[in-house]
Amino acid sequence: MRTNVTLEDDVYQLASLYATAKGMTLGAAIGELIRKASTAPRSQSPSTRLITAPNGLRIVPSRGEVVTSEMVQEALEEDDLG
Repeated sequence: MRTNVTLEDDVYQLASLYATAKGMTLGAAIGELIRKASTAPRSQSPSTRLITAPNGLRIVPSRGEVVTSEMVQEALEEDDLG
């Protein structure tokens, strides 16, 4: 299905990095991430690396550094998602 969506800049950047690291299109990456999020078990003890954004999503707090595709891949492998 083809549709248009508006992504916030940081979401677009993260999705693009994920897509590049996985060697897939942006659309395929967004679809995969949404599917993973919808089936992921809810942890009783949330990771100390994550904070809850106002919209309820768990995010990594800003540390003032650029997140590379290699960093994304390493984090995915640590969490058994990659």
